[in-house]
Amino acid sequence: MTAPVLLPALTATAHGAAHRTQGPCACPAAGDVLADRADGTVVRHGDIVVKAHAPGTDPAELNARLAAAAALPGVLLPPLTPGAAHLHDRLVTFWPHGSPVDPDAPERAPWEDAATLLARLHTVPTAELPGPLPPMRGPAKAALAVARLLAAGPHPASVPILRAWSGLPPWARAETPARHASALCHGDLHLGQLVRRPADIGPWLLIDVDDLGTGDPAWDLARPAAWFACGLLPAQEWTRFLTAYQEAGGAPSLQGDPWSALDAPARALTVQTAALAVAKAVAASRALDEAEEALVDACDRMAAVPAELAHGVAK
Repeated sequence: MTAPVLLPALTATAHGAAHRTQGPCACPAAGDVLADRADGTVVRHGDIVVKAHAPGTDPAELNARLAAAAALPGVLLPPLTPGAAHLHDRLVTFWPHGSPVDPDAPERAPWEDAATLLARLHTVPTAELPGPLPPMRGPAKAALAVARLLAAGPHPASVPILRAWSGLPPWARAETPARHASALCHGDLHLGQLVRRPADIGPWLLIDVDDLGTGDPAWDLARPAAWFACGLLPAQEWTRFLTAYQEAGGAPSLQGDPWSALDAPARALTVQTAALAVAKAVAASRALDEAEEALVDACDRMAAVPAELAHGVAK
């Protein structure tokens, strides 16, 4: 949860961005809190969305990511302002509102659209972007999830998760630079990172630039690949996603049979998701649910496979 002083200030900032003049407000979704987590708080007012980024966010890196989003309007949702503002020691960005994926209609999940957007993102010549970008933050976020698990305290599920983590190649644990690190990557792809703009009728666009950067394009396919491997994503949906990505001309390393490239990132995303699930369960003093147990079981199976067999002799 965000600091108590930040949310009212962010709500007022969203109102001010939506209304340049004083007067009564008849906006729908006036002051709606769309997210309130340690890594970001998001408030909507009418057609404006304002995000307070995580404490400690680097302003130069965030502004470079905003510039990249502005330069790719058909792939990423463009920001409303070219740079971040400051509010109570947090960096704040401004965005147009778009309608998200409906979580209650999984049969209409836009897997093909997500895959096509990724393929377009991965083939952007980085030399044509407004400036250099920092590394994609996917592996760093996986490492943070493991750190959060360790800080949460003992839990029986931690043992297979940490064992699976130790078997990953160093680049997937953010200990060394990533392989294939020249592609432009989203860094945190899931269906919650897509919106339609204009709302309800426009094309799908990727949102959330916090992890955008150069890296291994396999990371962006790794979460649905991990869900498929764990039995949480039906084979038909995974096939739709992968086929659309390959037909859209995505990264060469992910054409044909992509699993040699996907294996290590998918394992890392499995560990990350399982680690966060267990950390949250410990904090809430609750048992793991069925999906969370499936992730831990997948980590247990991963840990039983020697690293050289799991992902080749990973460089």
